[in-house]
Amino acid sequence: MITAIVRFKLPDTVSLADAEKMFQGSAPKYEGLSGLVRKYYLFDEKTHTGGGVYLWENREAADKVYNADWKKMITDRYGAVPDIMYFESPVIVDNAGRRAEAAE
Repeated sequence: MITAIVRFKLPDTVSLADAEKMFQGSAPKYEGLSGLVRKYYLFDEKTHTGGGVYLWENREAADKVYNADWKKMITDRYGAVPDIMYFESPVIVDNAGRRAEAAE
């Protein structure tokens, strides 16, 4: 599994409520997306940073989404170019499911 952390600067006028509304507007685009296991939206009101943490089945699935069109969409929607960091996720702890396991 691959975890991708995406960050982008938001305008200083964006509040938590504004970010939530923007993120809810984009959430349907990720529902049922091939290779995406889970996505968490992120917002830091102090630094006005938005983004997401994505858990992908593999790097290929992530790369299919993070293409030039996606980066343009993020830039147009939020006003800043996204920064993407990738990490291998060899072990996942799932407290909701009460288990820890090796990522497949």
